[in-house]
Amino acid sequence: MVARALRILLPPALITAMLVLSGLVADRIYNGTLFTVLIAGAAAGSVSISLALTRLRAWIVAPLSMLGLACYLAFALNLSAQRAGITGDLPTIATEALGDGIPRLLAVLVPVEPQPDTVAVPVIATWLAGLMAMELTVRTRRTLVGLTPPVLLFAGALWLVGPAAPRTPWLALAFAALAIAALAFTGRVRTPDTGIDPATRKALRLRAALAGGTGFALILALVAGAAPPVAQQVTGAPFDPRSLIDPPDLDALDENPLIRLSGWALQPQEKLLDADVAADTRIRLAVLSDYDGVTWKVGATYRPAGRSLPRPPGELAGKPVQQRITVAGLTGKLLPAAATPSRVDGVRVAYDQSTGTMLHPEGLNTGIAYTVTSLHSEPDVNLLPVADVPSGTTMSRYVTLGPNVPDNISRLAQQLGADNGAPYQRALAIEQFLAEHYKLDPQAPSGHAYPNLNFFLFGPAGTGAGKGTSEQFAASFAVLARLLNLPSRVVVGFTARAGNHPITAGDALAWPEIYFTDLGWVPFHPLPQPNAETKPLEDEFKPQPETSQPPPSDEPIPTLEPTADASSAAPGAGETAAGGANVALVAGAGGGGLVVLLLAAFVVFVLLARGALRRRRLDEGSPDSRIEGAWLEVGDALRLAGRRAPEHLSAAEVAAHAAEAAAPVRGKHEVRLAAPTLHELADAVNQTVFGPGTAGDAEAEAARSRAVAYIDELKARRSWWRRLLWTLHPGPLRWRR
Repeated sequence: MVARALRILLPPALITAMLVLSGLVADRIYNGTLFTVLIAGAAAGSVSISLALTRLRAWIVAPLSMLGLACYLAFALNLSAQRAGITGDLPTIATEALGDGIPRLLAVLVPVEPQPDTVAVPVIATWLAGLMAMELTVRTRRTLVGLTPPVLLFAGALWLVGPAAPRTPWLALAFAALAIAALAFTGRVRTPDTGIDPATRKALRLRAALAGGTGFALILALVAGAAPPVAQQVTGAPFDPRSLIDPPDLDALDENPLIRLSGWALQPQEKLLDADVAADTRIRLAVLSDYDGVTWKVGATYRPAGRSLPRPPGELAGKPVQQRITVAGLTGKLLPAAATPSRVDGVRVAYDQSTGTMLHPEGLNTGIAYTVTSLHSEPDVNLLPVADVPSGTTMSRYVTLGPNVPDNISRLAQQLGADNGAPYQRALAIEQFLAEHYKLDPQAPSGHAYPNLNFFLFGPAGTGAGKGTSEQFAASFAVLARLLNLPSRVVVGFTARAGNHPITAGDALAWPEIYFTDLGWVPFHPLPQPNAETKPLEDEFKPQPETSQPPPSDEPIPTLEPTADASSAAPGAGETAAGGANVALVAGAGGGGLVVLLLAAFVVFVLLARGALRRRRLDEGSPDSRIEGAWLEVGDALRLAGRRAPEHLSAAEVAAHAAEAAAPVRGKHEVRLAAPTLHELADAVNQTVFGPGTAGDAEAEAARSRAVAYIDELKARRSWWRRLLWTLHPGPLRWRR
């Protein structure tokens, strides 16, 4: 009786255990134990229904098992929704979970939160694997084929985990042991007595031995051939299935929130958020890690995440602080949170683990409310003076700058770091320099490209230089820090007061951070103190005047003086020769003077005519005609530079051609800044051509400024004699009449 019960119950028990082991493999990337409990329930339920209906016909078992799956799936979805704090009716939750289950499971960030859309597919797969395994193993007695669904489920769990969890060989060994036990238990059958004579039995045994030996040899050959590639796969990193799903896209305002600071500064009373915090703190909106010389960018990869969020690499553990945030007027997708968020409730988020920032994939709307638990860490100020910064490739992203760094900024960084050897001292020197020599001006225009920072740091007094918002202060600090090999980044966020208070646009600011070994990211504050007196820029920090080599002057032609002997020996001949020479000299001088006068008149005519032409094009007429005149000036400049644009090119293509024409020539001259682009001017020209009468004086003045700036840079890239020829060339007077 016991043997019979064991023979009936052992195969289902082994199959159930194999299915539960698959759930344990996948559970390594899930948060908590709810996922394992749900998978174990699905395995036990599927196997139990098939075992209870063994005596019924096969076509009846499948529909009844599917009915059981529907009931259990509804229970699993409802339970996971309650645990995850997801509200809504069960049909809506089930529709969303089944529709987005697979892409959500592949795109979700580890650790995965057990919620309806992340447990639906594993529960269904486990139930179906149990149903097929039981039908093939118990009903048809084909154990080897019946174990295929659990094996596929186990392989799928391994593939889903990928490199997101450490290897655990004991799970695979336990699964293999269960499979071997199932095969051994169900493979023992009695061989009936067929009445075969001894000679035939001996021949059959010989043939079986030969077949076994041949199979063994083939297996050895297969192992020898497949061992090297299999061994390489064992030591290599597994494939990450999360790379199959593209992360959410960011618009320009979310990719570079720095450009929003100047607009917020002009409307400081605009309400953006309501925040309830326990103490005064700063709330992060975005962390900008990449700089190409033009813009600071987020450069993040956001993945769907659950309520529990992993800690960024290198971020130190801190004390938990909680905030309750309600969106008011803030737009975009980025979700603000204090410090490093570790848990978020009330809203589904996508999360970038490298920076610890969040976004709402559907975009922000007024009234969205959520609670964030963050980890706030304070660095030990006693360790900062002796702290080091990491080196190597781990922080290469945070010390990389775009090409063509201005010489003035590079020289300033070297001067600030010359007398400061320790990393923290170098960072303090930059912070103190910016706070003492520059003013905070909410009216300052936006911009943090190299030319903007160069103007902010070294521009002439009285032109708006030396004044900026926190955008210029933070960007300048981060660039100077990277030039001194300090890993830096720029953070955009808000200041929040303790209690429940609104956060307005006037609370927005940017600040830089430096990464120190064993201390993490440390914020710095390069803004000047209120009402502090600004120091003038010392001479040692001012840009060095450019030295130019004057063109070589023509050496005077030596003259031969007649000797005394020659003049005394032949006085008559000397007088005759002198008289003839004087006549020739007078004639030559008169002709040469006429040529000089003609050349001078030609030069004056060309200069006056070209000046009048430029004034007519750029300063006179309607806005449309001035925009067209600016475009004509650019075309003439390209011809004078020897890089004439072909007539068949469109305006946008001419702008690209102009950028190539203004590229520096290695070995001939040095260009510190990139030439201004002409894409905006090309757009204005297209608007003028296809929509005449729509341009205003502001657009015309902007077109004039862009054209003049580009032409000056293009001319500066030529040698001195090419610049001289450029100035005197009469071509523009006849090229376009």
